[in-house]
Amino acid sequence: MNAPVTRRDAILGITAVATSLAVPSILHAQSAGRIVVVGGGFGGAACARALKRAQRSLQVILIEPNAVFTSCPFSNEVVAGLRDIEAQQFGYDTLAAEGITVIRQAVTTIEPQQRSVLTADGVALPYDRLVLSPGIDFHFEGLPGYDEAAAEIMPHAWKAGAQTLLLRRQLEAMEDGGTVAIAIPANPSRCPPAPYERASLIAHYLKTKKPRSKVLILDAKDNFSQQRLFEKAWKELYGDMIERVALSQGGRATSVDPATKTIITEFGNYTPDVANVIPPQRAGSIAEIAGAADATGWCPIDPVTFESKLVKNVHVIGDACLGGGIPKSASAASAQGKACAAAIINLFAGRAPEAPRLTGVCYNTVAPGYGFSLAGNYQPKGDIFAEVEGGATSPVDAPRELRAREATEAERWFQTITADTFG
Repeated sequence: MNAPVTRRDAILGITAVATSLAVPSILHAQSAGRIVVVGGGFGGAACARALKRAQRSLQVILIEPNAVFTSCPFSNEVVAGLRDIEAQQFGYDTLAAEGITVIRQAVTTIEPQQRSVLTADGVALPYDRLVLSPGIDFHFEGLPGYDEAAAEIMPHAWKAGAQTLLLRRQLEAMEDGGTVAIAIPANPSRCPPAPYERASLIAHYLKTKKPRSKVLILDAKDNFSQQRLFEKAWKELYGDMIERVALSQGGRATSVDPATKTIITEFGNYTPDVANVIPPQRAGSIAEIAGAADATGWCPIDPVTFESKLVKNVHVIGDACLGGGIPKSASAASAQGKACAAAIINLFAGRAPEAPRLTGVCYNTVAPGYGFSLAGNYQPKGDIFAEVEGGATSPVDAPRELRAREATEAERWFQTITADTFG
């Protein structure tokens, strides 16, 4: 039986398990090559750094149009006024100092036959292996009425940065006694528990600043991750301030009208003072450009090597994957990035890649000093990752001392994973 994953393991090790099987072979690999990594988030940056650290002779190129990465984990605290956006932002200087070539451009074209990437400034970059870590884009067609213009009125704040600050400003401008509605999509989506964490932290802000207000959750799901923990915390901390309308109660948003700030559901219309609309999602657009996304909008992969099922010599990691049981989260993306790096090193050396064992952890903060977590182990099973024995979740009836300790551990986890990824 596998030993349980403790939260301390998750904080200190984060994703070391993902590459532990391949480390000896990595250290002795001699073959060189050129790897292009597209996307500088938790997955792409972790992969680039792992490749370069494993084999200095590799030419590793990271292509990312933004000079600064803004982290989604902990961005809900920015929304609730508990944290400044600057605490979420990380640059690429350390990666460049380690010998990784960082190119600040968008990718416009991928030519798999020629093994070439074309950037927006017209430069063609050949590769031996290409790693895509594009994160998510929005499936606007899945929610009629919602588009980029609508997002300026009814922000999603599901890509951290300007949208995060827009939602925060709308909360600050709302009169006491107002309603904040959060429309939550069906799975698969980025970080499934995060909308409920957001509802919690917005409720904390309202309880502190605008106590006659309420939070309305319009949900396209009947059940969600760590539901009992959230609902217990809501009752304990916020009373009846948070109301949730589940899928079977008609909670799924079917369209929106940004002109009137209305969310239309199967059983009724809602016109809140602040509308946080999280639309359906799919893999980042570069995955479609590369031909790596299928009809679902996500990218099927070989879970041992992360190589695309649709495009040779192209690997896909992070939120864009059809990963099965492994969640779309920063922790999972980091683990996949490291495991993908190990697989590529072995492929270059002519060795069979070893099946990775990925460890991921998800923290949720529902109020300052009140958190809980979920950790899991994942291994390849067929074409996807499946959870295996040894995971751990916070007990529902834990004392407040444990909740406070887990909130502190969440902060440590964030400090560790960002240092591990960006330096």
